[in-house]
Amino acid sequence: MSQPPRLRLSTICLAAPDAHELATFYHQFLGWPIERQESDWVKLSPPEGGPGLSFHTETSCARPVWPASPGDQQMMIHLDIEVDDLDSAAAHAIASGATLAEHQAQDDVRVHLDPAGHPFCLWVRT
Repeated sequence: MSQPPRLRLSTICLAAPDAHELATFYHQFLGWPIERQESDWVKLSPPEGGPGLSFHTETSCARPVWPASPGDQQMMIHLDIEVDDLDSAAAHAIASGATLAEHQAQDDVRVHLDPAGHPFCLWVRT
């Protein structure tokens, strides 16, 4: 059997009506520097290394619904972000431009929506 090719996840890419607007939100929220940007694409890289977050403009992008019902635009991905303090991280998310999701499935997790409607979860390791 031959060796598989080297594979390394380099980024997670989120579609949005405006890549630069969404990248600005995550840049402010996470504090990650912008590594690269083009007219319809932006990449942020975590200072400690690892996969970054990229954003690409998709003008026909439909805002996901959380939680979705049959017929709604389904979320395709969400981000789980570990935090030290849930309340202060949630306040920071809102100050950065996120909204608190109306539906909260767990008491120890806070679901927020970024400006393009992508859900992300803030959680504390216990």
